[in-house]
Amino acid sequence: MQKLAVYTLGFLQVPYIRKMLRISGWQVQPSLLSGAATAVAVWGRKPLSKRGIRAAQRRGLPLLSVEDAFLRSVHPGPKSAPAGLVLDDVGIFFDASQPSKLENILNFEALDDPVLLARARDGIGFLRHYGLSKYNPVPRGYGTLPKQGYVLVVDQTRGDASITCGGAQEYTFATMLAKARVDHPDKHIVIRTHPAVGPRAKQGHFEVADLDSNTTIVSEQFNPWDLLESATAVYCVTSQLGFEAILAGHRPVVFGLPFYAGWGLTEDQQTCDRRQRQLTAEQLFAAAMFRYPNWVDLSSNRKSDFEQSALALHARARHHWKTKTPSIGYGMRYWKRPQVSRFLDRPLFANNAGKAVKLANQRNARVVAWASLTTQTLEEACFSEGVDLWHMEDGFLRSKGLGAALTPAESLVLDDLGIYYDAHRPSRLEKLIEQSPELPDVALARASDLVKQIIEADITKYNLDLKTEKLDLPSGKRVILVPGQVENDASIKYGAGGVNTNLALLEAARSANPDAYIIYKPHPDVEAGLRPGIVEDAETIADHVAANAPITPLMDAAHEIWTITSLTGFEALLRGKKVTCLGTPFYAGWGLTEDIGPACPRRHARPSLKALVHAALIEYPLYLDPKTGQPCAPELLIERIEKGGFTKSRYLKVLSKIQGRLSSFAHLWR
Repeated sequence: MQKLAVYTLGFLQVPYIRKMLRISGWQVQPSLLSGAATAVAVWGRKPLSKRGIRAAQRRGLPLLSVEDAFLRSVHPGPKSAPAGLVLDDVGIFFDASQPSKLENILNFEALDDPVLLARARDGIGFLRHYGLSKYNPVPRGYGTLPKQGYVLVVDQTRGDASITCGGAQEYTFATMLAKARVDHPDKHIVIRTHPAVGPRAKQGHFEVADLDSNTTIVSEQFNPWDLLESATAVYCVTSQLGFEAILAGHRPVVFGLPFYAGWGLTEDQQTCDRRQRQLTAEQLFAAAMFRYPNWVDLSSNRKSDFEQSALALHARARHHWKTKTPSIGYGMRYWKRPQVSRFLDRPLFANNAGKAVKLANQRNARVVAWASLTTQTLEEACFSEGVDLWHMEDGFLRSKGLGAALTPAESLVLDDLGIYYDAHRPSRLEKLIEQSPELPDVALARASDLVKQIIEADITKYNLDLKTEKLDLPSGKRVILVPGQVENDASIKYGAGGVNTNLALLEAARSANPDAYIIYKPHPDVEAGLRPGIVEDAETIADHVAANAPITPLMDAAHEIWTITSLTGFEALLRGKKVTCLGTPFYAGWGLTEDIGPACPRRHARPSLKALVHAALIEYPLYLDPKTGQPCAPELLIERIEKGGFTKSRYLKVLSKIQGRLSSFAHLWR
């Protein structure tokens, strides 16, 4: 741990900066207490940084320039921790008056390793597909873009250090706009303002007086990748959007000297004699995203890498995108409300439809209803008042423990169309599955890796600690697993056909497979006495009843799974098993299962299993890290479940024990 002298209060006042520097090997010390310091830190090139620069020169110490990495956060500003830091002991990436550590990497380091370049291509594909940039207030597809084919002119905030340090001035922006007009006299020109510009925030360089009939300013929030992909040309000064324009396939016209100019990837209006190398977009990306930044995982207090940081930022951004609208919770059991509040960012709760809709109108909010408790009265009230109605349910990687045992869910879904288990109408998950055959390779590879992680960690929905029993299976017989379900569950009500009980399911499986060895696994909630679905004398139909047994060894032993709508069918697909559905769960009807239940005429797409997984486990649910309570990616939640350490509040522990002792009356409150 090296000691780092600082001369500005920002390093001391912002806790996450001190923490990130400590993880990176630096202990921050105020200047008065920094006698044994090995370097002096300054933040970028702010006016206050001059004090630290002079101190470093006076004391004969190295200068360490600190800045945000190129993937930062959802919003600008000090309230949001960046995903990583730049620690530059040569210069700083946006100051073209002298070399920087990044420039030296681009100039001199070997960047042609095939593995490195393949990783860079995947990284570019990840950012582009998921819509990640330095700031991430909105997802891809948000808003109505100007008509495709415009020229994009990128504005920046006045006074930004990267402008003057990049060899530009305020008048450079007027020069840029004039050249864009000369180069494209017949094109619509769109000026994109910086996300930090606003009436009560920073100012940009363009005003209404700069516009004409062919030029507009876009101050609405659009995802940068959408803006770039709809543009025919890009003009910029030193904005990071110019870097992303290169990644999107453009050759931007650049009026300053940002880090990405001078390498043969841009149309440069200035030159930097130090930059003589010709690079590819992948080499530029590898240097800027892999070699230069210090990526830090604050949830685990350890150094990270680009891929992990991108996953974490995507999770935080998705959480914001889905929960930024104020919410009124309806139909939420009291024990669920603290966890639901973490997902929805402090919602209000209502116990009746009228109050929920009234509160939503008063607060310009939406109603988020627990899906199985949504009523027709609520739907009609929302429709008549023009209030958006969303549905919430548990996700498919839920927790370590039963919901019926009052274990909070670490994964929830928010659906603006319907809900995944209701096959009678579309759901957002169904739409995602329909679109999934068009997913790029990077998204499919992520889904494939996620499946491997789930199988290796032995993860299911509830992840109960149950004793594995030894199975004595007959040789030469086909083994069929029949998972029981909760018979009054909403998935049975809205997804089953003529077979809608566990007994009927068992009888159907036996009738179709008279010579098979059938294992019946009762549902854990039913075994706990908390939900209905007991099959009396199940052993007269099944060859073996696996009571209180973990589900994954049974899936591993089976050749086939027969189910109505159980999530076990989906989990079995992940493990390469044949699945026969007598109902219409979300994973049926896409060509991946044997369907002998009700058909769903809407389901025409034929996605791969990886595409189905991406829709169901990556794009549809939201996840919270049980350790920190912060949004996380499914990959991290699986890691947490595998390692354990889940805790339930004392209140829920006591309530769960009381419920267990009164299980015969559970129908009164469930």
